[in-house]
Amino acid sequence: MDDGLDLARQVTRAAASSGSPAARRRRRRPTPTGTPLPDDVRSAHPDRRRGAISGAHPDERDPQLLESEVARLVGRGGWDLPLRMRGVFARWPELVGDDVAGHCTPESFVDGVLVVRTDSTAWATQLTLLTPTILGRLNADLGSGTVRVLEVRGPHLPTWKKGRRSTRDGRGPRDTYG
Repeated sequence: MDDGLDLARQVTRAAASSGSPAARRRRRRPTPTGTPLPDDVRSAHPDRRRGAISGAHPDERDPQLLESEVARLVGRGGWDLPLRMRGVFARWPELVGDDVAGHCTPESFVDGVLVVRTDSTAWATQLTLLTPTILGRLNADLGSGTVRVLEVRGPHLPTWKKGRRSTRDGRGPRDTYG
């Protein structure tokens, strides 16, 4: 009975005795039991079917950096502008200043319109006066023309429309807020 060393010697002698290098590559390799593998099993490995064998140089099959993969995913999904706007919401005090940010917060951004809610009507008026400056800062950070309109809204006020018998154009308790 042949052991593994004798089998290796037989394979080496057979390879050395075959004529061309192409013929040596085409030879079937024997299994440890001595029977050669069929061609369809040998070519079942995906790298052999494609003709690509992994090497020392980087290629697309290597692990990629997380930053580049996330950037590719964001670009393919079309999420670039919404993510940048969420960054503006997070950095609002840095962009408009601590004093202004203490009295107003951004609520939404849709189709170039940024809605900002203030905590009083006086700050709503002040923010309306500061609109060109704020738009300039936002567009410098996000890209020209990203934010076209800054819609300033006053504080949330209570509604006086309660019950079945409310009047349509009623003025409430005639008090001013803010």
